[in-house]
Amino acid sequence: MSSQSNLGVQDFTTLIITVRQDRVLIRLDRPEVRNAIDATMVQELHAVCADLEATPRILILTGTPADPETGTKAFFASGADIAQLRDRRRDDALAGINSSLFERIAKLPMPVIAALDGFALGGGGELAYAADFRIGTANLRMGNPEAGLGILAAAGATWRLRELVGEPLAKEMLLAGRTLTGAECLAAGLITELVESDGLLDAAHALADRIARQDPLAVRLTKAVFHAPRESHPLIDTLAQGILFESPAKFDRMQQFLDRKNNT
Repeated sequence: MSSQSNLGVQDFTTLIITVRQDRVLIRLDRPEVRNAIDATMVQELHAVCADLEATPRILILTGTPADPETGTKAFFASGADIAQLRDRRRDDALAGINSSLFERIAKLPMPVIAALDGFALGGGGELAYAADFRIGTANLRMGNPEAGLGILAAAGATWRLRELVGEPLAKEMLLAGRTLTGAECLAAGLITELVESDGLLDAAHALADRIARQDPLAVRLTKAVFHAPRESHPLIDTLAQGILFESPAKFDRMQQFLDRKNNT
């Protein structure tokens, strides 16, 4: 993968960005409104997506950590910015402002990891659902309270949640406003790991390290094939395997495996 990226030289007002050769860490940064997702954050996340589409890397998404000195609690994202959302009308809804962004994030070439602490509600939850992996803490609270605000969770929750946790629990969250704790998220499979708050980013980077040890092209094609429609299988699997069978990394990695085996 190319190591070139424009993210480090752009000015962002709602995101704090750390770029490494094989990954990008994005911290949502609107603490005054608990990282509510506004139009500016949407635009800036689109800019991140454009960079990661051009220069594929692992993406880690996280929020604002707790501050023991001030007593401020952690939060990932409390949802869409209600002040902006209140003023939106039919045409704004039909534009799919958040849903198009979250779909773009879900389709990024390399895996996306959401490192979650505190509130991940409404649009914040839907952003997390779009990730390939979710790691959380005991303080995590995930849910979709949209129906209580007179709207629906239209940025992916109505179908991603059902795929992630099953229909009964998804309906309880969407129709009855149930919010899950971190432990409940783990039990439901909504997150794959429950860690201490001060170890959240370490856990996310450890997962990114495991992904980074794989062949990047194999990871990209595996993700693409995994999310392909059922009717495209097995043809798409065969075509992707054909590409990988000709890749230099396949020969190098298999030869290294054989060399290790022969030396044991």
